Amino acid sequence: MKKNDRIGLKKTWLYASTCAAAALAFASNASAQDTAAPASATPAATADTGEVVVIGTRRTDRTLVNSASPVDVISSAELQAQPAANMLDSIKNIIPSFFVAQNTIADASSFVRSPSLRGLPGDEVLVMLNGKRFNRSALVQVYSGGDTGLSYGAQSSDLSAIPSIAIGNLQVLRDGATAQYGSDAIAGVLNFGLRKDAGFELQGRWGQYYPSDGDSRQIAGDVGVKLGERGFVNVAAEYDNDLGTSRGKTRPTAATLATLNPSLASQIPNYPGPAQIWGTSPSHGWKVLVNSGYEVTPNSEIYFIGNAARTHTDESFNYRPPITVAGLVTNTGSGTSTATNSRNGSYAPVYLTPCPAGNATCPSGGYVLDGNTFSAANLYPAGFTPRFVGVTKQLYGTAGYKGKLDNGLTWDLSSSLSRNTLSLSMYDSISPSYGPQTQTRFNFGDLIQKELDVNLDLTYPLQVGLASPITLSGGGEFRRETYKATAGDLQSYGAGPYASQALYSLVSPGVYVRNGSASQSPAASGYGGTSPQSAGQWSQRSFAFYGGAEADIIESLTVGLAGRYEHYSNFGSAEVGKANAIWKATPWLSIRGTVGTGFHAPSPGQSHDSILTTNFISGNQVQTGTYPVDNPISQYYGAKPLKPEKSTNWGAGVVLQPVSRATLTIDYYNIKVRNRIFISQPFSVTAADVLANSGLAAVGAGGNVSYFTNGLDTLTRGIDVVGSYRMPFAGGTLNWTLAYNYNKSTVSKSDPNVISTAQIIDVKRLAPNHRANVAATWSGSGFTINARENFYGSWINAVDYPTVKDAAGNTIAGQTFGSRFTSDLDVSYTFHEHFTLTLGGNNLFNTHPEKIAATTYNPIYALTGSTSDGQVYPRNGGPFGFNGGFYYVRVRVKY
Repeated sequence: MKKNDRIGLKKTWLYASTCAAAALAFASNASAQDTAAPASATPAATADTGEVVVIGTRRTDRTLVNSASPVDVISSAELQAQPAANMLDSIKNIIPSFFVAQNTIADASSFVRSPSLRGLPGDEVLVMLNGKRFNRSALVQVYSGGDTGLSYGAQSSDLSAIPSIAIGNLQVLRDGATAQYGSDAIAGVLNFGLRKDAGFELQGRWGQYYPSDGDSRQIAGDVGVKLGERGFVNVAAEYDNDLGTSRGKTRPTAATLATLNPSLASQIPNYPGPAQIWGTSPSHGWKVLVNSGYEVTPNSEIYFIGNAARTHTDESFNYRPPITVAGLVTNTGSGTSTATNSRNGSYAPVYLTPCPAGNATCPSGGYVLDGNTFSAANLYPAGFTPRFVGVTKQLYGTAGYKGKLDNGLTWDLSSSLSRNTLSLSMYDSISPSYGPQTQTRFNFGDLIQKELDVNLDLTYPLQVGLASPITLSGGGEFRRETYKATAGDLQSYGAGPYASQALYSLVSPGVYVRNGSASQSPAASGYGGTSPQSAGQWSQRSFAFYGGAEADIIESLTVGLAGRYEHYSNFGSAEVGKANAIWKATPWLSIRGTVGTGFHAPSPGQSHDSILTTNFISGNQVQTGTYPVDNPISQYYGAKPLKPEKSTNWGAGVVLQPVSRATLTIDYYNIKVRNRIFISQPFSVTAADVLANSGLAAVGAGGNVSYFTNGLDTLTRGIDVVGSYRMPFAGGTLNWTLAYNYNKSTVSKSDPNVISTAQIIDVKRLAPNHRANVAATWSGSGFTINARENFYGSWINAVDYPTVKDAAGNTIAGQTFGSRFTSDLDVSYTFHEHFTLTLGGNNLFNTHPEKIAATTYNPIYALTGSTSDGQVYPRNGGPFGFNGGFYYVRVRVKY
């Protein structure tokens, strides 16, 4: 074992031991409280161990403490207490192994953020509503920065479409479950249990970040109605309006322009604020969820689940400067230097005078080099910052019939239909190669994901003389996924008449000589719309059969087995299995373990997504194309057909209940994933490449090309520690909870010609290896006080912030951002039984991540104290975001 590995392992066990000791100390204290409490005292609630688990098992009598697989149950109150409009942020604050970046200027990834569970990508996490598969988003994560480093190339569900107020509880299965639930459940399962209670609830929240921006407003309501004694309908809805934040500085070129040309200063975008915005993008939207059921007979029920949502997000892109500024003083970490920031290419002149007809010295198609020109300065004399708009729309419905026969056989037949759409557009931009005919607003087309799922689940209790019946399970599933991309405006993707100009100078009357050339980038500045050649619709069908058995062999030993066969129309077949067990060694100690295999089939979106966008590399604008494996461009650079990802996982843990008030679980996991779907590092396009492959003209010489690939194998290992204990305190109830996660991913195999060292570093360290929450909730006399301390270990972003490169220019080290603590506190008071007022703060003391360090590769400009594009904090926000403290008030009415 290497020295660094030994040090990391020692740190891991130190953290785990500390957490375990803290929880056991709580438990010991609880035991003393039990002994000393007078008989007349009101007993505190016991630890929440009686919660029935419905995920990871087909039995209906499993609880948190006798589940063979580790499961977290998050209550509706805990989810609703989070002052976030996005479900992703709510879960991130609660589950230590759940990571999602803030995403600032991250192309379409700012509209649909992809999470990670236990260091694995979002599409290796299965999302379910009441045990039914939730659909994917229409967006495949192709943004190449650290914002998507853990889910690069993934196509996951959009959790932001789910309203928090609709959730009864969230069950998080921290275990591979492909054998039970099918493709995607490699890292685990998020199952949202929906409310079905009768009553009325209305909430209103207003909050603001410090200092005085990012106003956030939310209204949420839930109505539950009983349909006699046999049914119910529950309708939940939310509306939110977030005004966005700004945590960067203006670009040095914008600051210089304002000084040199005061008359133009007011025309600089966002003046006097930063010319481009590093922060959370303004957004507004609504989401609705319906849960209903009705008894057909005393032992059978029809049910329906419906979800609809729409969100509009307006994202800042990079500022396009109209001037070149030289001599800017920078700090490189080892001294000072000077730098030149160039004007944007769209400010180069477009020559409008065509060669005279019939002139032999100035042929048709050429242009005269004279003063009759056009450039972006005609529209935006002080520069421009394109605004990228994404509108997400979600429609999902599941209908089913379930019941139980007298012999114990249960059935659940259901069908789900869904459609998720991402519509992309832009304004305040330009299509440079169209010159004076350019649009300033563009529609880029729609990305559409449609899914059909049909399921039959069966269970039967078989009595064979064991301590419990054997719960036999089986069933089948049919799925059809369709991915569609529609064409955008011609100017959003096309090369206009001024894309390439041969220039001629007049040297004497009627005589011209060739005098160079001029060129302009095709497509809109900032993003490329979908062309008719890239538009289309692609489908994939699959069917599956599964079987399983679970039983108490003896009263203290439970064993479960599961197996699954799936066949895909595009990728062939897969067979996976799983075994787990839990042994109650003593009344207070249980030992559990799981082992299994899994897979993730490439989605039609991963197989056919094609995106053209603009990146800025070392201050230079670069066209970047990401292409599917069947595209001639990808094949030109060596792409091969995608294969399914395959996994092997095992885990072991203990469940401790030293006293009735306390529970502590410690679980180790080991997940090996082979053939992970990723996106290759960029390949530079040369003029020779463009000649050899005409499709590269849209990218152009100097641009970059990436493609989808099965690029690496990973090994993820970690430890989860979860503890809780309740006690009477100060006339009320005090509930302590502890959650700690250690997670480390390593890349065991990769193609160095496809996956860069910087990408490998980010897979390992983009999320902190150590993450912990300690929380306390006290309730009594109408008051509830929640306090939580959060710990985030150090982390690294090598793709965006390299610190060391080798002789070939490959990143071999990135900036390490230090560990941080943040504190959350809220106080609620309930009066007249039905009204609750809450005052609270997340990140109470306004903690920020470490600032970007000055290096040769990311110099800090003396004029602005930022990078060349105005960054101060890491662009992905780090594990808790860079917005700082958020303070809010919430009012709730509940009957």
